[in-house]
Amino acid sequence: MNPWPEIHRQRLATADLLDGLRVDQWDQPSLCDGWTVRDVAGHLTLQQIGWRDLADMLRHWRGSMNANIQAAARRRAAAWTPQQLVSNIRDTAALRRRNIGVTPMETLIDLLVHAQDIAVPLGIDHATPPEAAAAATHRVLTMRFPPPLASARMMTGVRLTATDLTWSHGDGPEARGPIAALLLVTTGRAVALPRLTGPGAEVLRGRLSPRPPG
Repeated sequence: MNPWPEIHRQRLATADLLDGLRVDQWDQPSLCDGWTVRDVAGHLTLQQIGWRDLADMLRHWRGSMNANIQAAARRRAAAWTPQQLVSNIRDTAALRRRNIGVTPMETLIDLLVHAQDIAVPLGIDHATPPEAAAAATHRVLTMRFPPPLASARMMTGVRLTATDLTWSHGDGPEARGPIAALLLVTTGRAVALPRLTGPGAEVLRGRLSPRPPG
């Protein structure tokens, strides 16, 4: 699929999600360990960084890529008001720039997953388009560069099967569930495991830690 039209739609949908939050919800924990909702929103304003922005991130290097990404998100979240964060995501929705070293599919994955990182702990129902989730899940499970997520490697030996569209991946005991839940599980969000059934779901429950790093 061409991810750009869906990226545009998901940026607008995420901006609408954030626009509807109460003031206190911005500082609530997200699904990502150590990340607040505000931090995740800050991260989503950093989807189009260029060489100058990258150089600035490297000057603030924190010892690992995950720590560096989180630090950059927190700097943005601290510097901007919630209204500025929302406006940036909405105003840049149609831009077809991406971060150095990633494909547009990683941009889409970020949007689909991080929207749930915000919505799920706040008890908000935020829809994930099944076709987009299927393309994103396939990319998570098959990417070689950027390096695959540790959680994606944990899917080895399990057959993942979607129940809301025709999609499956892998071999072994089957884990069945909505494709949106499969996307969250493959990106390390154990909170979606209760939405999966089958012997493969039991295997995954023994492998995934409660909260992803970010």
